Amino acid sequence: MAISKRKVKGKTVYDVFVKGRDKTGRQVGLRRRSISSEREAKRIEFDLRVELEGFKSKVSWAKWTEHFLERYRVEYRNSTYVNYKNIIEKWVSPSWEKRFIDEITPSEVYDLVHEQIVGVSSHFRHGIAKVIKRVFQMAVEEGVLNRNPAVGIKVKTADANQKVLNKSELNILLKQAKSVQHRFYYHWAFAILTGMRSGEMHCLRWTDVDLEGGFIKISKSWTRLNGEGPTKTSKNRVCPISKECRKLLQELKIKSASSPYVLPRLWEWDHGVQAAVLRDFCKGIGISPVAFHDLRATFITQMLNNGAPLAKVMAIVGHSSLKTTQGYLRLCGKDVEGATEALEIQLPDAVSEAKVLEFSKNS
Repeated sequence: MAISKRKVKGKTVYDVFVKGRDKTGRQVGLRRRSISSEREAKRIEFDLRVELEGFKSKVSWAKWTEHFLERYRVEYRNSTYVNYKNIIEKWVSPSWEKRFIDEITPSEVYDLVHEQIVGVSSHFRHGIAKVIKRVFQMAVEEGVLNRNPAVGIKVKTADANQKVLNKSELNILLKQAKSVQHRFYYHWAFAILTGMRSGEMHCLRWTDVDLEGGFIKISKSWTRLNGEGPTKTSKNRVCPISKECRKLLQELKIKSASSPYVLPRLWEWDHGVQAAVLRDFCKGIGISPVAFHDLRATFITQMLNNGAPLAKVMAIVGHSSLKTTQGYLRLCGKDVEGATEALEIQLPDAVSEAKVLEFSKNS
């Protein structure tokens, strides 16, 4: 086997040994020892195989994307690998499969992205362009290409139709959901009070909640494809527990005392259809039909509306860029608040009914 494991001072470490023939045809073996994780061992195994095989001056698109996807399969989440594989195989490889990557020009990349690919949204087209750029960029970083022909290829995308609930709608949602004892009441309330993503909430355990210290530790996220893994940004963070959130957690503690999870397991949640449940309920009670993820946007806009500093909101919700959080200023109107006062236009005072009648007679 290329990868073997052993115990060193009570800890499991991994050794990698790869043998084959180098570019001259000579049989050689490469070894790396005492690697701390199996994931890292798989990455090193792949790198050693590439080092043995080497790449000749002419590398085909098919050969290079095989290398690219194997690297992503080892280093990234399975959902990312599957998404990239589907995009490459369906939308890109049919056009370039027999081409050498160093012969593909920027104009050909532009033509494929903007002319040949049809019937997709601007956001999906943007995603295809991003994958193409990353395929070529890896070739640049590994010395196979001198330049990335996809650099500078841009796709204009329309702003996402993000919806949020206003304060009145929030109150209606929570009041109505609790009055009918809706099975998703606790999930909706928790999302509104913490701004956590659905996947982060799904794998949140009581060991992550520090009621005494007043913080929730967010270090994992769940998807149907990947199971439990790191958060979207792969960074841990904490969310302060507000007074209302504390009350909710105390109710949940009583309700799910025997479960290690904070929130009850629900079939719709496990199968990814929680957005439809919320949207249908909102329609039924006459408020904006939002999806589950929109509760996170609602949390952000309410925080900003109430004067919470931008940097603190960014830290709580786990945005990797301040620019992402700033986008919610526009969504809640905070960035233009009070600006129309600069008009300095005053409407005339109300005219009495007697004056109106007098004016009518004279005219």
